[in-house]
Amino acid sequence: MIQIDLSGNVVLITGGTKGIGRAAALSFAQAGAKCFLTYKWGSADIEEIQREFEAEGAEIPVVLPADVSVEEDTDHLMEEIGKTEKRVDIFISNVGFALRTMSLDDYKKRSLYKTLDYSTWPIIEYCRKIKKSFGSYPHNIVAVSSDGPDHFYRGYDFVAASKSLLEFFSKYLSVHLFREGSRVNVIRFGMVETESFQAVFGKEFFNYILENGVQEGMLLTPETCGKAVLALCSGLLDAVNGQIITVDYGLPFQDNIMMRYLESKEVK
Repeated sequence: MIQIDLSGNVVLITGGTKGIGRAAALSFAQAGAKCFLTYKWGSADIEEIQREFEAEGAEIPVVLPADVSVEEDTDHLMEEIGKTEKRVDIFISNVGFALRTMSLDDYKKRSLYKTLDYSTWPIIEYCRKIKKSFGSYPHNIVAVSSDGPDHFYRGYDFVAASKSLLEFFSKYLSVHLFREGSRVNVIRFGMVETESFQAVFGKEFFNYILENGVQEGMLLTPETCGKAVLALCSGLLDAVNGQIITVDYGLPFQDNIMMRYLESKEVK
């Protein structure tokens, strides 16, 4: 990528210590931005993250515990950021919750609500809290989605539903915040080997698809996704306000490879 300079920008990334969130944070930090990353209690190796960023010559991020579904955690997070910063320039809503729903018997109302708490509502709640705490909304707000709403992934039902609603709210949010000078976008990523994806389909899935004709170069990596988020927020990847952007290498999901994999594992 061409050199991008985001020096002086403050970036908040929920779920920023792993997968796509972490890769995005590293890309922003390498571009000179100061990053605040959240994680759930006990789920991040902060020293390992600091070593990685230092080795890449990037500004070491501030890592803070905050469960996006807990309002008190969000309030505390804003207080911590406010101790050193006067604004949040870029907000990346990246947290998702992966619940396996292999049949209708797995459909539970409470589980659906929990999925929405993590995968949908934070983009609304965090934007409101940022405005309340700093007096303005971020100039770039990005929701990380998946291509689940448009494709069938067995066991991915609740995730796809929550991401669909995330995209719905993001488009409406873009209208509400237009006069505030904010631009809201959604980035859809296809199959990326992250912990959330593995939680639904198992760690062996990516080995399976590579053994069954899918070329490795057609699969997204967290690093590629992180650079795409940076490109969008820097203006290198142009998009109109409210636009949903799909990022992949053209891997079609039309050959039922997901179904073949699940059947091979005898998942009922």
